[in-house]
Amino acid sequence: MTKTTRLAFALLSSTLLAGLSTPSFAQSGEVNIYSYREQGLLQPLLDKFTAETGIEAKVLYAGDGLLERVAAEGELSPADVVLTVDIGNLVGAEEQGLTQPITTPVLAERVPEAFRDDDANWTALSLRARVFYVSKDRVEDTALTYEDITGPEWKGRLCTRPGDHAYNIGLIAQRIAAHGLDNTREWLTKVRDNLAYAPSGGDREGVKNILAGTCDLSITNTYYMGVMLNNQAEPEQKDWANSARIIYPDAEGEGTQVNVAGGFIAKHAPNAENANALIAFLLSDDAQQIYADTNYEFPVVASVAPSELTLSWGALKPVATPLVEVAANRAAAAALVDELKFNEGAQN
Repeated sequence: MTKTTRLAFALLSSTLLAGLSTPSFAQSGEVNIYSYREQGLLQPLLDKFTAETGIEAKVLYAGDGLLERVAAEGELSPADVVLTVDIGNLVGAEEQGLTQPITTPVLAERVPEAFRDDDANWTALSLRARVFYVSKDRVEDTALTYEDITGPEWKGRLCTRPGDHAYNIGLIAQRIAAHGLDNTREWLTKVRDNLAYAPSGGDREGVKNILAGTCDLSITNTYYMGVMLNNQAEPEQKDWANSARIIYPDAEGEGTQVNVAGGFIAKHAPNAENANALIAFLLSDDAQQIYADTNYEFPVVASVAPSELTLSWGALKPVATPLVEVAANRAAAAALVDELKFNEGAQN
């Protein structure tokens, strides 16, 4: 894309989205945020940030396409900070040249090396674990490994969302990084053939199907338990959640696979100093506690405890595989899903 085309795109984009809280250009008292994270989670954090710093936070929310937008806007992008989910997005942004180093010393002081870029181009802000939800009525096991669910006793009892979703790609990529491609191919084949039905829907649908008796174990992210138990708009989700309990896979072994929500400072951030102030705030104890209490995610800062509800599900031991190695194997994971026709379900 030429500079002229980027200019035209940026001007058109700003015009079209002017009525949708589009961030403005450099102002000394503001920070412009592009966010995949939902407003319900982010707004309490930003309200507190503004109250403490006096820096106004302006946000553009979107479900997808933000990295592409930053790339297209180029030097004219108003984005200071991009908040996203999944390690693939964070590493992908770095690889596309969309980031600049985070300079706040808070990063190295508070975030373990496994959860930040070696060159400070991105950082995790919270963690989510890929775990097992099992039927309270039909599953007696209190401890399971990822390998356990490949056994014949689980035939027709597993469920999950499609294999090519980012959550499952992260799990498969982690196994490739830790155990190799051939071992993971064998593992994923056995998981596929133990599925109760072709993967579909979202993480909550698997838990719904546990209540319905369609499956006995759903591979689902931890925080959905809290979201369902506290869902006032759709109270039937409380029944789904109450039909299941969480088991952290490999809790006594190599640990449970985790993915991240995180952020980076845009390469052409017009308010880089304020962007660093925001990253520092999001790694503070107060902000990390909001992540924990509002969305039932795990704080990335070790000194901050998960919510009491999250703690009631057990203790998380994150797998030690570096996130950059997981990201490096995402393409191989996606290819494996296609090769095995995982989304078609059991094949024997």
